[in-house]
Amino acid sequence: RGAFSVVRRCVKLCTGHEYAAKIINTKKLSARDHQKLEREARICRLLKHSNIVRLHDSISEEGFHYLVLGAPGVGGVQEVVGRGSRVSLTPPTFARSHCIQQILEAVLHCHQMGVVHRDLKVIPCLPCPSPCPTPVPTLSWLLPISLAGFAGTPGYLSPEVLRKEAYGKPVDIWACGVILYILLVGYPPFWDEDQHKLYQQIKAGAYDFPSPEWDTVTPEAKNLINQMLTINPAKRITAHEALKHPWVCQRSTVASMMHRQETVECLKKFNARRKLK
Repeated sequence: RGAFSVVRRCVKLCTGHEYAAKIINTKKLSARDHQKLEREARICRLLKHSNIVRLHDSISEEGFHYLVLGAPGVGGVQEVVGRGSRVSLTPPTFARSHCIQQILEAVLHCHQMGVVHRDLKVIPCLPCPSPCPTPVPTLSWLLPISLAGFAGTPGYLSPEVLRKEAYGKPVDIWACGVILYILLVGYPPFWDEDQHKLYQQIKAGAYDFPSPEWDTVTPEAKNLINQMLTINPAKRITAHEALKHPWVCQRSTVASMMHRQETVECLKKFNARRKLK
């Protein structure tokens, strides 16, 4: 539920197919908000990828606008991480490598179409918990690449956004680095109750890989995070390059076979704390 919208599950009666309906109260929207809504629908129609939520219909009536989207199939990253201990055929870190691959593939498609998400974070990402023949959509609400201004979620914002500089596709890769860090150990690389201190951490790129959580994480995974969380956006790895990284494309030999229950517990605590905000 947002300030002007709510997402509901809906069913097409003639087929029984399930969808997610984003219902927007247009009576409360400004003229600029109406333009953003039209832009969102236009971009959703543009993007056609198996890992991106598909827009099936856009319906306007007096006072309301409905975006009918494909319904995602799993509950979120916490569920993916938690399932790791119960997926016997797929080692947990192997599965997380597959998750980030799905996200990167969707991000690459967006970037190839001239679209930047700007607000990637753990909760909207709904990747498949293990390699499967039918990938689960990972991305939904997107924004175009004509970028200026402040957009995103505090812990995922890139240094260039916080410095109020012009920005583009690299902001999504920075967010992917934050997501990957959380996927592996269950807590974010940057955190402080004081938002000003949090932003100072991000602008300085002040994160590390503390023991014992990171002791079982492979050097390749840490290397990918470092390349994603590079302060200079011009030197940051691209989605295309990240998909060729050994931790992603050679996961059967590079990804760790170990599973830390502490990761699940940390992520549960982090998610609970987020919901209290």
